[in-house]
Amino acid sequence: MFTGLDLHIPRGQITGLLGPSGCGKTTLMRSIVGVQKVAGGDVTVLGEPAGSRALRKRVAYDTQAASVYGDLTIQQNLRYFARLVDAPRTDVDRVIEQVGLADQRDQTIDSLSGGQESRVSLAVAMLGVPELLVLDEPTVGLDPLLRAELWEVFRGLADAGATLIVSSHVMDEALRCDRLVLMRAGRIIADTTPDGLFADTGTTDPDAAFLTLIERDANARAAAEAPHPLTRREAREQAEHAHHADEGSAS
Repeated sequence: MFTGLDLHIPRGQITGLLGPSGCGKTTLMRSIVGVQKVAGGDVTVLGEPAGSRALRKRVAYDTQAASVYGDLTIQQNLRYFARLVDAPRTDVDRVIEQVGLADQRDQTIDSLSGGQESRVSLAVAMLGVPELLVLDEPTVGLDPLLRAELWEVFRGLADAGATLIVSSHVMDEALRCDRLVLMRAGRIIADTTPDGLFADTGTTDPDAAFLTLIERDANARAAAEAPHPLTRREAREQAEHAHHADEGSAS
């Protein structure tokens, strides 16, 4: 899936993992969490091998598919997961408020909309004090106001010292990140900042900037794969070889 992937993610920042669907974002995030088999190379997280027991309470992962129990209420789900990570009971109310579900706390998961269910799963990831939160498209399907509110929550977590890796295929979310890693077809085509992205591409729109990088990457790959033009000496030697071959055929 990946080719020559080399990436270092600094602590205490929001790193946006951006790119179109199918580019490898989820596979990379699963590798960081330690639930994806890695064929080669090393993945180290907070000084430990990815997926090691020492990281279980230090790393939180919010998957694209909600990971909660449908027959339990929001509050019951969060109380259960809070016990698993030894989070204080007060954390349940805190995360419910942060994801905007206070009025639905006593509803079962099966009675919620898809967006609400995803927010419950996000709330689970926010329990306790994880040092690294890996969030796979946490705002997909949400209205613009709620998306903005959740990004304020993410910023607050980062300001408090947590490291966040947030994937998205919505390019305007790039502007909310400290650092941007843009992917295409299993490769990193840019590792930059929002200001650096615009300066490098000469644009002021994240969608236009990403399209510029895609075009640049495609041109570079095409140039690398194209046959190199012959030097004068190589051309002369090739012509002489063809001439001698013709003479041999004639005789």
